[in-house]
Amino acid sequence: MTYAGAISRLLAYLVDALLLVAAATGAIATVALVAQVGGAPLEGLARLLAATYALGLPMVFAAGCTLFWALAGRTPGMALLGLRVVTLDGRPLRWPAALLRAVVLAYFPVGAAWLLVDRRRQALHDKLARTAVTRPADGG
Repeated sequence: MTYAGAISRLLAYLVDALLLVAAATGAIATVALVAQVGGAPLEGLARLLAATYALGLPMVFAAGCTLFWALAGRTPGMALLGLRVVTLDGRPLRWPAALLRAVVLAYFPVGAAWLLVDRRRQALHDKLARTAVTRPADGG
């Protein structure tokens, strides 16, 4: 098993985060436009949107990662970089492990720094969920 390095994992995370922010911004802009047309005050709307970003984005990120990891073993960013997340014995993730991994990553992203000193390049969320990010020999 070839473990993925910090740079490829960071790039995959950034791709996924950018996709999420773009989708969330589009959704929030649509809601804001509809609310504005409906006569909602702009000041209250700005506070609501800021709260939605702060509280909602990690939740949506965790849900999306759980779904992708449990169903496909990779997020779009991971697929782009040829990475896959598996259990320590090389099997696909089950739903509980995918959910645990995603929640820890979404709400405690600084724990990812642990992969810099780990021999299997496992971050905190990998340790807790007993997973590893690999670069399959066949690239897929």
